[in-house]
Amino acid sequence: MECPHLNSSVCMTVDPSRFPNGSPSSWCCSVCRSNKSPWVCLTCLSVHCGRYVNGHAKKHFEDIQAPGGGQRKPEREKLSEKSQQHSVCMDCNSFSTYCYRCDEFVVNDTKLGNVQRVREHLQSLENSVSNTDRQRKRKLSDSSSHDSKLKKDSDGTLAHCATGLRNLGNTCFMNAILQSLSNIQVFSCYFKELPSVALRSGKTAGRRMYHTRSQGDSSVSLVEEFRKTLCSLWQGSQTAFSPDALFYVIWKIMPSFRGYQQQDAHEFLRYLLDHLHREMQGSKNGSPSPALTPERPKHASESKCCINGTSTIVTSVFSGILQNEVYCLICGTESRKFDPFLDLSLDIPSQFRIKTTKDQEPGPTCTLRDCLYSFTDLEELDETELYMCHKCKKRQKSTKKFWIQKLPKVLCLHLKRFHWTAFLRNKIDTYVEFPMRGLDMKSYLLEPENSLPERGLYDLAAVVVHHGSGIGSGHYTAYGRHEGRWYHFNDSTVTLVNEEAVLKAKAYILFYTEHSDQESQPKL
Repeated sequence: MECPHLNSSVCMTVDPSRFPNGSPSSWCCSVCRSNKSPWVCLTCLSVHCGRYVNGHAKKHFEDIQAPGGGQRKPEREKLSEKSQQHSVCMDCNSFSTYCYRCDEFVVNDTKLGNVQRVREHLQSLENSVSNTDRQRKRKLSDSSSHDSKLKKDSDGTLAHCATGLRNLGNTCFMNAILQSLSNIQVFSCYFKELPSVALRSGKTAGRRMYHTRSQGDSSVSLVEEFRKTLCSLWQGSQTAFSPDALFYVIWKIMPSFRGYQQQDAHEFLRYLLDHLHREMQGSKNGSPSPALTPERPKHASESKCCINGTSTIVTSVFSGILQNEVYCLICGTESRKFDPFLDLSLDIPSQFRIKTTKDQEPGPTCTLRDCLYSFTDLEELDETELYMCHKCKKRQKSTKKFWIQKLPKVLCLHLKRFHWTAFLRNKIDTYVEFPMRGLDMKSYLLEPENSLPERGLYDLAAVVVHHGSGIGSGHYTAYGRHEGRWYHFNDSTVTLVNEEAVLKAKAYILFYTEHSDQESQPKL
């Protein structure tokens, strides 16, 4: 967004002597000395840790706003009152800029380009340190370099290093979804096994080829850039990957996501899966796409759910079937309709949305089961949703109930945290308790007696979390399980966490995979 606070929060000159030594990505917080997620204040050039470490960068801003806070008297006298805001800071890893007053990432600059000047200086510091490190590494012997590449856990297994995703300017919504999907093995492994796509006309010299059907533009492929991005994650690189090419394709084929404003992660997930599905449905001549079968995975042939008549990896993994029952309260006519779904959007029951005061005792905790029961419970439609009864030949009062006719391999549950009140879209910040493993969905099935005993059980694979007060602001992060370990993905920063940290999250989107006894047990 266009930040109006730059002129009063960004220093006018870049004095190299005021920066710490070493690479910006390894600078330490001046309070807690942590080198995780360092941010530099663009007013005083002090370094503090981000809100997902100990939050000293935000506390630095808040302390400055307090009367007489933040700076010693001689320093305060040197600065005008306007220049003491300290609200704008820069991420020392991705070099993106954030304003605490706006509670948003910043895309503009001052008239003199002061933000870009700081960014270029930090980049030059990072590059110079990287070059020195590379020269030092060349001097290592072959044996020592070989040993350094094999990073092992205490149990002797090779440690896989997770890779973060750079924030390109309010793209945390995209990063959180991409990291979540990368940790759904049945889905991500399929794309990793796809061959590279030849995007040119004419013969392909025996190589498999498919084309985008989006916007009639055959020069870009969402599937190909999505494949490249997934392949770049979990390859042992310690540096963050920049998904510029994928973001460019998204801008081309999804106009609503153009620009650098904050977006809804759930809306992006729906668009992404829909466009991946449509692109993989067919080629230019309308024949079935060979991209469906790099080696004909089992899950592609097992699919019973499809959208628009053709199954793809998207529908094979995420698609289930809902039965919608509507019952006319006047004549008793019952109507049934079957609809495919890629996710279920669940309301947080109203009784859990009431905010308690400090003097009140906290009420019962809302659980995911409460949200599922609310979704599948019998509901009487109000006056604005009267059912058109074919027997009565007019709109009548009626009841509605959802049943799940078929469960998907990966169950995606979206908690509806944003709702409209008057002209504002507010956030429901209620904590919803969810299970780590053994989510039992059999009680919501239309015919649970016909399902196998082990079917209907799900284990958590990934969680998307929204931090902040509104859908157009705040920040998205994700948790993902990989080989029995849980990781927190905060753009370019990836942290190993325990299950307790995941269970405390205020989930926005939950991804559950079918339970398997072969699931590796957590190592933390």
